Amino acid sequence: MSLIKNLAVTTALTAAMFALAAPAQAQTRIALLVKSLGNGFFEAANAGAQEAAEELGDVEIIYTGPTEPTAEAQIEVINSLIAQQVDAIAISANDPDAVVPALQRAMERGITVISWDSGVAPEGRAMHLNPSSNELIGSTIIRLAADHLPDGGQVAILSATATATNQNIWIEEARKVLPDYPGIDLVTVVYGDDLSDKSYREAQGLIQSYPDLDAIIAPTTVGIVAAAQAVTDAGKIGEINVTGLALPSEMAGHIASGASESFAIWNPIDLGYSATYIAYELATGAATANEGDTIPIGRVGEVTIGENGEAAMSEPFTYDASNIDEFKNIF
Repeated sequence: MSLIKNLAVTTALTAAMFALAAPAQAQTRIALLVKSLGNGFFEAANAGAQEAAEELGDVEIIYTGPTEPTAEAQIEVINSLIAQQVDAIAISANDPDAVVPALQRAMERGITVISWDSGVAPEGRAMHLNPSSNELIGSTIIRLAADHLPDGGQVAILSATATATNQNIWIEEARKVLPDYPGIDLVTVVYGDDLSDKSYREAQGLIQSYPDLDAIIAPTTVGIVAAAQAVTDAGKIGEINVTGLALPSEMAGHIASGASESFAIWNPIDLGYSATYIAYELATGAATANEGDTIPIGRVGEVTIGENGEAAMSEPFTYDASNIDEFKNIF
C-alpha cells in the first residue's frame, strides 16, 4: 500500500512539475488577414504584429491572405478563419463591401473584426485603423510630384484596384489639393490591380500615351516599383519622376538611379503592430470602439476613434537620397 501511495505522490508531483514547466498556451488568436501574400508591405506589417504579440504575451498571430488580391479569395480565407474560431480578424480589404457578409458572420460568432490599411464598410467591422489621415496622404502624394516640378507639368496616377477603399479616398483627397499647385495637370488615373505585370504595362501605356508626362504617382507599393522599372526601361530617367507610396527596401535602387526623386510611406511595421494591439484590446474587452474612445497601441501611443469608427495612426514620412540608406534594410 505504501508503494502505491508513493507512486501516486510521485505521479502528482511529476504532473505538477510538467504543468509549471509547460509554456503558457496562447489565449487570444488574432488573424492578420492581408490583401495578398508575397507582398513586402504586408510581410513588414506581420513583423510588427509578431512584435506586438511577443509584448502582449498571450497572443498568437495567424498571418494569412489569398494568393490573388480579390474579394472572393479573401472571403474564402474569412470562412476558414470562422471555422478555426479565431478570437479576432484584422483585415486589409480588397473590397470594402463584398467582404462584409462574411465578416458579419464572423462577428455573429463572437469574433472581433477590425480593418486596417484598406477599410471595410462600417457594418462589417468594429473600427478601422487608417495608417495616416486620408487628407494628409492625398496632399502628400501630390506634393511629392509638385516639389520637383516648379514650373508645373503633367502627372498621372497609377492606382491599385478600382475598388480599393484607401486608394480611391487618397485620389479624391489628392484632387482636392490640386488647386494649391498651379500648373500641375492630372491627366488620368489608371489601375494596375496591385499586380506587378499589369502595373508595369499600365505604366508603359502612360509613357506612350502622354509624351509630355512629367511624373507618375503610384499610391501603392506594387505600382510604384513597376512604374519606376517601366520608366527605367523606357530610358526616361530624368524626364519622368516616379513617386507615391513605397517601401524603402524596394525603392532604394530606383532612388539611386534617379528614376524616383522621393516617395513616402508610414511604417508598415508600426501599422501591423498597432492593428494587433487594437484587435487584442477589443477582443479581450479591455477597450471599446465608440466615437471618442481611446485605445492604447503600445510603443506607438494611442488612437482616438472618430467618425464612422475610424482612427489614424500617424503622418506619412518622406524618403529620398538623404535618408534611404537608413531605412532600406529595415522594411
